[in-house]
Amino acid sequence: MKPSEVRNMSDEELIKKEKELREELSNLSFQHKIRPLEDTSRMNKMRKDIARINTINRERAVS
Repeated sequence: MKPSEVRNMSDEELIKKEKELREELSNLSFQHKIRPLEDTSRMNKMRKDIARINTINRERAVS
C-alpha cells in the first residue's frame, strides 16, 4: 500500500483497513507458528502498512 493511497482514504476506511490488517497479521502469525509460511515477507509488509496507517492517523490528529 502506497502512502498516497492511505492519504486518500477516509478516517472510517483507515480504521477498518487497520483492523483487517491486524486480523490477517494475527492469522499469519498463528499459521507461521504451526508450519513455515511460503512467503514470510507478507508479515513484514502488513506491519509496514499498519505503521503507515497509524502515521497518517497521527498526522490528521495533530493538524
